[in-house]
Amino acid sequence: MPSFAAANVQSSDLEISAKQGDPKAQVELAVKYAHAEGVPRDLGKANSLYCLAAKQGYAEGQFKLGWVYANGRGVPRNDSVAAVLFKMAADQGHEYAARLLSVVHAQPDVQMPTCLLPDPPPVAVVPQEDPAVTIMAPKEIMQLVQRLAPHYAVDSNLALALISVESAFNPSALSPKKAQGLMQLIPATAERFGVKKVFNPDENVKGGLAYLRWLLAYFQGDVSLVLAAYNAGEGAVEKYRGIPPYAETRDYVRKITGIYKKTTHPYNPDVVRPSAIIAQAKRM
Repeated sequence: MPSFAAANVQSSDLEISAKQGDPKAQVELAVKYAHAEGVPRDLGKANSLYCLAAKQGYAEGQFKLGWVYANGRGVPRNDSVAAVLFKMAADQGHEYAARLLSVVHAQPDVQMPTCLLPDPPPVAVVPQEDPAVTIMAPKEIMQLVQRLAPHYAVDSNLALALISVESAFNPSALSPKKAQGLMQLIPATAERFGVKKVFNPDENVKGGLAYLRWLLAYFQGDVSLVLAAYNAGEGAVEKYRGIPPYAETRDYVRKITGIYKKTTHPYNPDVVRPSAIIAQAKRM
């Protein structure tokens, strides 16, 4: 059995690792605060640490935070929040979280904890053509996108610019409209492109890239139309024969094209027949 001094040293090491952003250490330290193991019991601090780990996409952090909300430990009990968090963890293979999904169920328009909401948009890292424009992406997400994008014939910089605006690189992002994960896939789009684990960064990015590839072919590489369709749906773009007159969509396109300066993008014409508005424009 470890001595009290040894427990203090262990907690100190965990504190350092947790502050450095290690999600496993954050969860382990949170457990200590939740159960007064070598530190004073502090549910608030425990829950904050669980949330930090969950926000990084760490399955055990998502599960632990879900358990907190399912049981009302230091927070008001909320089965809907618990269900969403269990789903995030289950999507990454957390078996116990998957079993608990049969017990708790999410309600429409669930409001997630503030600590899981996206951070303000980042400001510097991935260099663009314009030296004054950069994207700050977490290294692991940048590498994930750069690895996957070529398989979908999508410029990784376009995908990174889109993710920066969609979720601020938060794998656990959930919008009031049910858009989920890094590339903010709504359930219909996730199903359309075969995404089963929508909060899994790898699967989410694959689904978003598949949709971008489809949109690029459908609008024959017109970047502004592709972005407008990603935000508002291809039907809305066709209805208005261009970027829809929605303030949100126009602001969305402006933000991304302010980062990604190319107006056209290569596309594979074999993916889908082009939109009627493209064919009409060519005949004019």
